[in-house]
This record gives sequence, structure tokens and C-alpha cells, in this order.
Amino acid sequence: MTDIRVTLVDGKAHSVDSSDMAFPLAGALALKEAAKTARVHLLEPVDEVSVLIPDAYVGAVMSDLSTHRGRVSGTEPMGSGRTLIKAEVPRIELSRYAIGLRSLSHGAGAFSHTYLRHEPMPSHLATTIHQDAAE
Repeated sequence: MTDIRVTLVDGKAHSVDSSDMAFPLAGALALKEAAKTARVHLLEPVDEVSVLIPDAYVGAVMSDLSTHRGRVSGTEPMGSGRTLIKAEVPRIELSRYAIGLRSLSHGAGAFSHTYLRHEPMPSHLATTIHQDAAE
């Protein structure tokens, strides 16, 4: 959870009446109550992806990245007929990306990825995940 604040009021510690778990329990209950009335957005990790491919496959790989909800941020010629494509792609879309890239580039492409940030998941995907979790 991000951007949430819960304030406990009117709490006192007594050596006889209080336990070590009283305040964490009160905090957990307050957080649960706040979550009921909050707007909830499911966040997903987004990775920065670098794809190095022969120039002949640039168009196909850029199209494939867009089908994986990727946003291409730029391309760089790397010399000797190769291009580096930089993109931002949700991590869940990268689970089988190596197989697809190998197929598209006939084994001549390679990619790496690093964590970039979290972003809200599109509502139609978040709804599907929420329904699966409820079952």
C-alpha cells in the first residue's frame, strides 16, 4: 500500500491492562478499516527493457513489445547492423518474452531488464486478478 496514513488516538499504555500486541493490533485494525473506504489501485512492477537485435528485426520487435503493453522509449544504432531498443514493460508480460524474442529474431536477439517502478495496473486486468483471488 502507498499513500495511506492511519492515526491511532486515545491510546495509553498501562503495565497491568496493556500487552505488547495491543498497539500493533490496533494499527492493523485501523488499516483494515481505512482500506474499506479507500480507492484501491492494484500496482504492478514495470521494468526497463533493453533489446539488442539485428536491424532487420527492429519493426517486428517493436510491434511485439507493444503487444506486451510495452512503451518504447527509444532506439540506438549499435554498429555492425544491430540496434538497441529501450522500452518500459510490465514485468508480468516478460515471463515468456525470451521465447518470443528468440522466435522473432531467429535466435539473434538478446534482452535484459531491470526494475524501474510500480504503476497502477489497467482496471480490466486488476478486476480479473481480484476475481481470481476471491475464488
